[in-house]
Amino acid sequence: MKHRKINIVVLEQNEQIADQCRQGDIAIVTDPAGWWIKFVGEGGHVDCYGVPYASYNEALWSAKAAAEFGT
Repeated sequence: MKHRKINIVVLEQNEQIADQCRQGDIAIVTDPAGWWIKFVGEGGHVDCYGVPYASYNEALWSAKAAAEFGT
């Protein structure tokens, strides 16, 4: 999906950020700990918030909020 000209990409557990995202995208990924927001930067560098969210909806809201500020 796109929010404020930023792509927000929700990945399946077997998908890799490098295969699905490009610079400037926000990836939402899940693992047993929860839902993570990952920011894709220059050269494929990935940064993320320090703790996972408990639900997809919380992660999506956070990703949209980050897109509001242009990450």
